[in-house]
Amino acid sequence: MARYWLMKSEPFKYSWDDLVAEKEGTWDGVRNHRAKNNLAAMEVGDQAFFYHSREGLEIVGICEVSVAGILDPTDETGKWAAVKVVPKTKLPHPVTLKQIKAEPQLADCELVRLSRLSVAEIKEDEWSIIMSMAGV
Repeated sequence: MARYWLMKSEPFKYSWDDLVAEKEGTWDGVRNHRAKNNLAAMEVGDQAFFYHSREGLEIVGICEVSVAGILDPTDETGKWAAVKVVPKTKLPHPVTLKQIKAEPQLADCELVRLSRLSVAEIKEDEWSIIMSMAGV
């Protein structure tokens, strides 16, 4: 069964448009143990929201894990996980962090509870709510 995730990136470093232009990107450089565990738990076919952090503070698209279980190529120690992702679709209406925080049903979402986490798990019901908010 596919799982759902949220992956944050600062748009000036790596944006949704960068992923679309590349056609497949490596999600690397994560140095938080909880986020690493989330990356390691991902499987090919899992879906993830692409979230612009620092600028925008909004979910802008959906990507899919295309390669799972790889070591982070930026890590010389071999301790950190990475995955490859491909862009699937840009959301018709980006969903802002403010909108997510205002939705009581999303109060337990890792994006809200663990706001600094760069790779978060999204429960199936949370995914459905956010997709509805995005007009999908």
